[in-house]
Amino acid sequence: MSGPVAAAPTEGQARKAYLRPLDIKRGRIDMGHGAGGKAAAQLIDELFLAELDNPFLRQGDDGASLPLPGPGSTAGRLVMACDGHVVSPIFFPGGDLGSLAVHGTVNDVAMLGAQPLYLSACFILEEGYPLADLQRIVRSMGAAARAAGVPVVCGDTKVVERGKGDGVFIATTGVGWQAAGVDVSGRNARPGDAVLLSGSIGEHGVAVLSKRESLAFATTIQSDSAALHTLVAAMLAAAPGAVRVLRDPTRGGLATTLNEIARQSGVGMLLQEAAIPVQPQVDAACELLGLDPLYVANEGKLVAICAPEAAATVLAAMRAHPLGGQACQIGTVAADAQHFVQMQTRFGGRRVVDWLSGEQLPRIC
Repeated sequence: MSGPVAAAPTEGQARKAYLRPLDIKRGRIDMGHGAGGKAAAQLIDELFLAELDNPFLRQGDDGASLPLPGPGSTAGRLVMACDGHVVSPIFFPGGDLGSLAVHGTVNDVAMLGAQPLYLSACFILEEGYPLADLQRIVRSMGAAARAAGVPVVCGDTKVVERGKGDGVFIATTGVGWQAAGVDVSGRNARPGDAVLLSGSIGEHGVAVLSKRESLAFATTIQSDSAALHTLVAAMLAAAPGAVRVLRDPTRGGLATTLNEIARQSGVGMLLQEAAIPVQPQVDAACELLGLDPLYVANEGKLVAICAPEAAATVLAAMRAHPLGGQACQIGTVAADAQHFVQMQTRFGGRRVVDWLSGEQLPRIC
């Protein structure tokens, strides 16, 4: 299970305003349930959370912050996150399944303001998969883990019969350490806060799609897949206590991520369309393919929500880091009982930026 869960029962009830309750008796899973949008959040609220409910799951983030028993509990908290990786194709411009599995889980731990320490990896392999390709994936995973300084310390391997898998699936778990006094969560956004973005959006999803569909563009679009924990550490050090929310906009893209945070914190947001950076080649590709960059996945970008008086300091720290050179403020948090994310367009109008509905771009993370 991946993605945020509801912060309280009333949040799941509020979702019924635009989605009918799950038909547990006759319903079936479809691709939209894995897209990170409305259907995925409803599945988590009404099935997983209903059956697995506990205070840690109800924190509502991409990982859980867990207390330590005994005297060490005052020194900090343990953070745990897990992720499943089913990208197709497995090899794409700028990355592959192996490096993506490391980056995705390291980032989930980091988005709670924690230092990632260890990873586990579970491989689900299909009978007949080439060993040379598997070695390439594992080698890439090892290189990414060493570069991040977060080793893979345990794992498991299972093989399914030919035709009952899709090559390779990887499930990873990350463990990290959240220092005492750090409180970073999707629950913490407040009206007036600044909404920051670490760089341009849409590269990962477009890179995967271009490889999958054998599309040729004038310039090769590379995935932005990267481990973001050193960027997070620089931001927290620059403005202690000022960064309230961190989230990497993966499935469902920037739009869905901001809707998740707005719902979790009980606020609204007002974005500035002109402030959101999109590379020209990504914008052109999305226009050609009928995609909205706001809903396309990223694997090396983060959204930060911070106290307004600290926005300039946090932005300076982001821009000084190699992974935050294009960092910018894209909007502000607003008081809104409906939890709407709205956007001031380039033409002076205003529109609602809703959750992703269905599956815009399948199998991208």
